[in-house]
Amino acid sequence: QVQLMESGGALVQPGESLTLSCAADAGISSFYAMAWYRQAPEKERELVARTIITGGSANYADSVKDRFIISRDDAKNTLYLQMDSLKPEDTAVYYCYADSWGYNYWGQGTQVTVSS
Repeated sequence: QVQLMESGGALVQPGESLTLSCAADAGISSFYAMAWYRQAPEKERELVARTIITGGSANYADSVKDRFIISRDDAKNTLYLQMDSLKPEDTAVYYCYADSWGYNYWGQGTQVTVSS
């Protein structure tokens, strides 16, 4: 069983930046992939950004391309999501996800609210 713990969620104004962190209690370099999802009120959970551990390739939802960057620090077993130029529509609970070769794990989520 892998534990994922997100942090960094906050209330920010439109146009500001925020970085989310996801700390794992296992070596993330052994995973197949990690990702960030989000779920806004009354909406389905959606993929925000995903990275394949081997090779480091990443893909993003169209709505966040050129604004968000997914990255990781293997030494700290931590996944990050750098979010720039935040918009009110980015408001959601953000979840960390790990695919450990068929075993899937989720964090508890962290709230991001973008509002003036």
